[in-house]
Amino acid sequence: MTLPPFRIPNEIRHIAEVVRDSGKKAYIVGGALRDYYMKRPVGNDFDMATDASPQEISSLFPRVIPTGIKHGTVTILAGRFAVEMTTFRVEGGYADGRRPDAVTFVADIDEDLSRRDFTMNAMAFDPLSAELRDPFGGQDDIRKRCIRSVGNPTLRFTEDGLRPLRAIRFAAQLGFTIEAATLAAIPSTVNTFRQVSRERVRDELEKILLSPSPSTGLRLLESSGFLAEILPELLPARGCQQKGMHAFDVMDHLYLSVDAARRDLVIRLAALFHDAGKPAARVPGQDGIPTFHNHEAISARLASEAMRRLKFPNETIVAVLHLVKNHMFNYTENWTDAAVRRFIARVGPDSIEDLFSLRIADAAATAGTRPDARPLEPFRKRLETILAEESALSLKDLAVGGEDLAEIGIPRGPAMGRILDELLETVLDDPAQNTRASLLLIAQSIKGRFGVE
Repeated sequence: MTLPPFRIPNEIRHIAEVVRDSGKKAYIVGGALRDYYMKRPVGNDFDMATDASPQEISSLFPRVIPTGIKHGTVTILAGRFAVEMTTFRVEGGYADGRRPDAVTFVADIDEDLSRRDFTMNAMAFDPLSAELRDPFGGQDDIRKRCIRSVGNPTLRFTEDGLRPLRAIRFAAQLGFTIEAATLAAIPSTVNTFRQVSRERVRDELEKILLSPSPSTGLRLLESSGFLAEILPELLPARGCQQKGMHAFDVMDHLYLSVDAARRDLVIRLAALFHDAGKPAARVPGQDGIPTFHNHEAISARLASEAMRRLKFPNETIVAVLHLVKNHMFNYTENWTDAAVRRFIARVGPDSIEDLFSLRIADAAATAGTRPDARPLEPFRKRLETILAEESALSLKDLAVGGEDLAEIGIPRGPAMGRILDELLETVLDDPAQNTRASLLLIAQSIKGRFGVE
């Protein structure tokens, strides 16, 4: 493997020099080193390993944070870098399937590398001598594009229940293949995986969804049995046939939709869930083509259950559910301007582009074609025209508000809210009605329908 010289940032080199001058050694380990040997850009995220104790490291540098000092890790703040420095160690048992019950500091870097998850992550580079320590063939596995556990894969996976998910995530992110024995060990470690916090699982799922090939990760989750643990709501989609224009069952359609979606977490989550309700909504058709009426509402409910269980932020959940609920629009040139205004009012101007991105991905995954925005262009132009008119599209755009209605004797409460909604409907039909005088007159005429004398 021919590689350009590893360009070590001055701050990282300085850390290694300070450690060396104290009589110890410091190696670059982890993702930065893996990225270098993959010929990928090496960012600012550097991890290092040392034979110095955390206390010794803390005494050598002016700005050190004891981030995980119990397990041998401190963070050195050096310029734009926050470098995690961990003392060479081996680990005891993992009662909680996440953290070692105890760690023992050691003097040998190879012994430290033996505890790591995958061979591509079990290398160490001396930034001063350019010596590479690679006792488990990580460089060769990178060349082969292979994810292989260090030593016994079952043991590695039972040490930390998140490691099987990390293997799957790396496959999706890097385009690597999981080595056969490593892959075969994943299903048997599901009990350890169940001990992993939902937040850690969510973080790995996000990385899979934002990877270059989410479907790779999703298929591996499904075949290994881990999808049933993480997103059981999706399982009925396997084998749920759609027919008609659809070339795939619902599950494969969802996977391909995520692949085709713009690399944005909200859009890709919406793509993953947008048709999840189809199995529950499926009704066989007389022509052999099933129908899925109201599946978007069921899909939104399933998405809500899954995302809340995985502790996604509420803001993300709300945005995803909004797209899922509204993805079944069917624009034609026969739509009236009022219908276009109602669409904007329902969806919200700020969500239109995201909803279009979801629709483009949905269409591409119907027959396995490339994403194509052109079919939406007539609708896009129509929306732009309506938006340019600056018509009232929400309650805040009305020429009257609650105080105005109160002045004509309409009390605050549910009835006032319903009257305001009715006024908005009137203005969506005819924007010219959006004047204070006109709306107050209409409110006076309709208030009796809402129980207001």
